[in-house]
Amino acid sequence: MARLSNQEGLANQEGMADWLPGRLAEERPVVTVIGDSILDGWWDGTIERFCREAPAPVVQVQRRDFAPGGAANTAMNLAAMGAEVRFISLIGEDPAGRTLLDQLRSAGVDVSHVVSHPAMTTTTKFRVSSGGQVMLRLDDSATDLPAEGRRHMADAIPEALPGSSAVVLCDYGAGALEGAVREAILENLGPGSEGGQATPAVVRQDILVVVDAHYPGQWADLKPDLATPNAQEAARLLGTELPGGAARCPFVEAHADQLLRASGAGAVVVTLDREGTLTVRPGGTSQEPATHRTWARPQAEKQASGAGDTFVAALTIARAAGLPLTTSVDLAQAAADVVVHRPGTSVCTTDELAKHLRGFADTALTDAELARQVEEHRREGKRIVLTNGCFDVLHRGHTRYLNQAKQLGDVLVVALNSDSSVRKLKGPDRPVNHEADRAAVIAALSCVDHVIVFDTPTPIPLIDLLQPDIYAKGGDYTPEMLQETVAVERYGGTVTILDYVAEHSTTAVLERIRATGDGPQT
Repeated sequence: MARLSNQEGLANQEGMADWLPGRLAEERPVVTVIGDSILDGWWDGTIERFCREAPAPVVQVQRRDFAPGGAANTAMNLAAMGAEVRFISLIGEDPAGRTLLDQLRSAGVDVSHVVSHPAMTTTTKFRVSSGGQVMLRLDDSATDLPAEGRRHMADAIPEALPGSSAVVLCDYGAGALEGAVREAILENLGPGSEGGQATPAVVRQDILVVVDAHYPGQWADLKPDLATPNAQEAARLLGTELPGGAARCPFVEAHADQLLRASGAGAVVVTLDREGTLTVRPGGTSQEPATHRTWARPQAEKQASGAGDTFVAALTIARAAGLPLTTSVDLAQAAADVVVHRPGTSVCTTDELAKHLRGFADTALTDAELARQVEEHRREGKRIVLTNGCFDVLHRGHTRYLNQAKQLGDVLVVALNSDSSVRKLKGPDRPVNHEADRAAVIAALSCVDHVIVFDTPTPIPLIDLLQPDIYAKGGDYTPEMLQETVAVERYGGTVTILDYVAEHSTTAVLERIRATGDGPQT
């Protein structure tokens, strides 16, 4: 697998690989998290009777677990992925506050800027469950935050920022980021003015600013680099309800300009639960398209909480380390997929994320296995999309093309040319990467559902076997040029030609590497 030797190399990294989380951790970016802290309580027990006073079940508690939530969970995830984390928050001098600080310290988070105030109640959310089902949630929180505590938080901001690569604002509307704290954030991180033009404040230079807020529009004046609203928060920005299900992404994309204006952000990443995410930014180029989609890998429902915090943490560390935004979002989706499959409030560590990505190494299916999978998808009413290629040295043209192919249907199958067939097509020096490595990298993309390696001159035998609803190819072809067109149209399928992405080809990438000597290292 290709390995990169410096941060400049990370700026050109496309696709997921199991070594990437460790490489990001080696960068050890300094990230300051400012926001509302929560202590999540998970109490689990058995139910054998109902109480006499009311028709309510009696939960005999057998296990009590506590975990940092809210901004504290974002800080925990950042630390677990290798960042050096400075945390600024306001908590109470109570048992919940002490538990929160103990767990943050144990995770390696710098809590020297956390303000503890005797008049403050640490927000705690107790979830009572039995048999895998949450029966009740009890919230205990302050109704009026002490102004003195916020002043101390404000004083901590200019102390914590020097040396930071990124700042994450986790504003969940509890009040910690109001008043003096908001003023300090805008003063130190907001746009200033120079010659009548808006410019970043002196302190903000070279600092990535990420806003994760229930009301992201309230931070538009900050001009953040990234805003990460969920569907409900995006709806608030737009002043309208979002449609449900698969219609949400097209709706968000159609309102991209409005989202960017309302948030004031350089890019907006909207998280859409089971529908994955959609990233929008102004303009767009062939190198960095204006929109980028990821797809979640949902499983059976779990009592999971905080996957959004994990997503924001992974996105932040990836961008702070220099990864492209599209690759950073893909990595963040993978990290969220790790924790959403676990009960409770949890974090994604560097090793867990690497193991998750490593799990794609043996994902190439046999013809018979893939045929069974496709038949199951068809029984569920899903549309099958098939595309094929060598995908030797993954680049932005590939990822954009595969994301476009996914959007044509529900399930994307990628047929990968075997090593021997690549040699016949490209010459004796190709492929650069073995078919198992190529399959693993492609399978790790969230838009790809299945990968298969084929060794025939064309994928026609595979087309005949699977009979995909849509056969997709890149824009450097026409249907008339393809031998596969006759096979697809024979059973009533459709051939779709996707956009041609200029200035991106594996041959061009390899020529540049050979000419400069500045490229992937193994």
